[in-house]
Amino acid sequence: MARIVTIVNQKGGVGKTTTAVNLAACLGVLEKKVLLVDMDPQGNATSMSSITATDYRTIYDMMGDDTLAAVYDTELPYLKVIPGNPDLTGAEIELLDVEKREFVLRDLLKRVSRHFDLIIIDSPPSLNILTVNNMAAADGLIIPIQCEYFALEGVSRIVATIERIRKINPKLAIDGILLTMYDKRVKLTFDVEQEVRKHFGKTVFQNVIARNVKLSESPSFGKPIILYDISSIGAKQYLALAEEYLERIG
Repeated sequence: MARIVTIVNQKGGVGKTTTAVNLAACLGVLEKKVLLVDMDPQGNATSMSSITATDYRTIYDMMGDDTLAAVYDTELPYLKVIPGNPDLTGAEIELLDVEKREFVLRDLLKRVSRHFDLIIIDSPPSLNILTVNNMAAADGLIIPIQCEYFALEGVSRIVATIERIRKINPKLAIDGILLTMYDKRVKLTFDVEQEVRKHFGKTVFQNVIARNVKLSESPSFGKPIILYDISSIGAKQYLALAEEYLERIG
């Protein structure tokens, strides 16, 4: 069965979707069979992932049809995607009346997980029933945090949420905390890094993701950075992160 990893942060603009897409793509480049699941109603992970189908079903459709597996190819042979779209906003309301609503995604992924080594889930930038589903389905979490003044405050909220989720998913682990939008020219970046590493120690990945023009451009071309510009700093850093992550989980 695949290891299920949710990329999560209740704060927006921290590189969550960028990390979900590019980590999944780089793990695919390393010849791990990866499934990227877009559980954010914005659907940005879908549009960034080089999905090759022009007409497709989504994770929302799978929720309504227990025989459907909406898994699609990308330009990377080892990376598949279950798309998301704004219909997921409706699922937030519809799930409220569903028995065991926290486990809908977990049960859904059982249909496909045996075909993959890793399943990467992108989450909305908020704590709602979709995010709860993502965390309840996961074996581990990766938490991207931007190197800014309120970084630790955001992580502390996530950690408190994790403790609550562990009441329904006791196996849930923090696979790693990732420093994003890293700018070594800015003193605040260094200060935040020091504080985060002091509080969370080896949980923090050694690799960081720097601010990078190519990384910012790649979503507008509908490609992960490894396909948009393999020689860019962003591509090299996400590939190094993928290698570090594989070493970490053994």
